[in-house]
Amino acid sequence: GEPVPLVLLLHGAGERGTDNQAQLGNGAGALLGADEAAARFPCVFVLPQCPKDQRWVEVDWTAERHVMPTQPSVPLGALLQLLDVLVHSGIDAGSAVAKVDVNRIYAVGLSMGGFGVWDLVSRRPQLFAAGVPICGGADEAQARKLRSLPLWVFHGGLDPVVRPQRSRQMVAALRAEGGAPRYTEYAEVGHDSWVKALQEPELLPWLFGQTRVQ
Repeated sequence: GEPVPLVLLLHGAGERGTDNQAQLGNGAGALLGADEAAARFPCVFVLPQCPKDQRWVEVDWTAERHVMPTQPSVPLGALLQLLDVLVHSGIDAGSAVAKVDVNRIYAVGLSMGGFGVWDLVSRRPQLFAAGVPICGGADEAQARKLRSLPLWVFHGGLDPVVRPQRSRQMVAALRAEGGAPRYTEYAEVGHDSWVKALQEPELLPWLFGQTRVQ
């Protein structure tokens, strides 16, 4: 009967589609798929799927920088609507309705989903208690509004797809605004830094320990 946290996981480009299955593989099992993790950190686990030929954020992933689009992408806009419904109406769990703890909503994303996390928390910083963008990129002009949000940023130092500078630059911008993001860069890792990131033993305790500041 108690409200539970909501964890949102945004997948990468390879899991796009309409089968509502592909996004359950890469990263989902590592984050909360194990029985031990599910028992220790009960939550509502939301795994949306982005359609093919669309992106969580309609920007060039290979660019050195980007400006946050004025409007969210179609998939991200739909996701924001979904989150509003879940927060206000709860989740039908069959025999009961699971209520969301509005002070413990977390966003995690990898690659294309890392861009999505940055975009989501920039648009709705008051909604989230913490964010974990993995090998993504952000608009550094948004740093000021995110300076109080707990963030743990990950990237591979040898990433050939999304430049590690994307994460470094955003972390530097946050710190310049007085923020204190955590940053972990795996020096010898390429694009798939989420493999190591989601195995970090401190990640889930840190994430579920964050509560939104009223």
